[in-house]
Amino acid sequence: MKNILIIDGHPDAESLCASLSESYNKGAMRAGFETKLVKLRDLDFKLSLENGYRKRTDLEPDLLETIEYIKDTDHFVLVYPIWWGTFPALLKGFIDRTFLPGITYNPSKGIKWEKLLKGKTARLISTMDAPLWYNKFYYKHPANNAMKKATLQYCGVGKVKTTEFSPIKSSTVEKREKWITKVEKMGLSGI
Repeated sequence: MKNILIIDGHPDAESLCASLSESYNKGAMRAGFETKLVKLRDLDFKLSLENGYRKRTDLEPDLLETIEYIKDTDHFVLVYPIWWGTFPALLKGFIDRTFLPGITYNPSKGIKWEKLLKGKTARLISTMDAPLWYNKFYYKHPANNAMKKATLQYCGVGKVKTTEFSPIKSSTVEKREKWITKVEKMGLSGI
């Protein structure tokens, strides 16, 4: 049975991202997958590495619990808004605090490292106000590239698929409902 970890990286519980996270979870549970929905806004943790990588900042209980989900999952689903070309500080802080040496990778000398998340897959679901074409051609997808290449694949996650919804501000209720339904279907298929 596939284990799916859904991470809602939006700080607002009434956001479209919150609805998309719930929708994916609903579809995946209906399909019989084992799921865990983590809403970062509900976790109690410091956002920054107080000492950088020189000395590990003590991990709060919420992070220790979520690290176990990270280790046990087969498939990550990260849902977040794109603000100023990247994801919110809440999600960045979570990554900084949990994707650590000995947890998601092991550093070594030179340019090689041990990737501890091998065999896992991921789906990135992002929302933004900029038009999709603008994010693609002008910005070159900085948020999704950072999450996909510099975070997940760096730690060994193989296939990482992306889904972007835009523009949010001018979208109608009917359009948002279509997006929510589309994400529920993704959950049903576990992709």
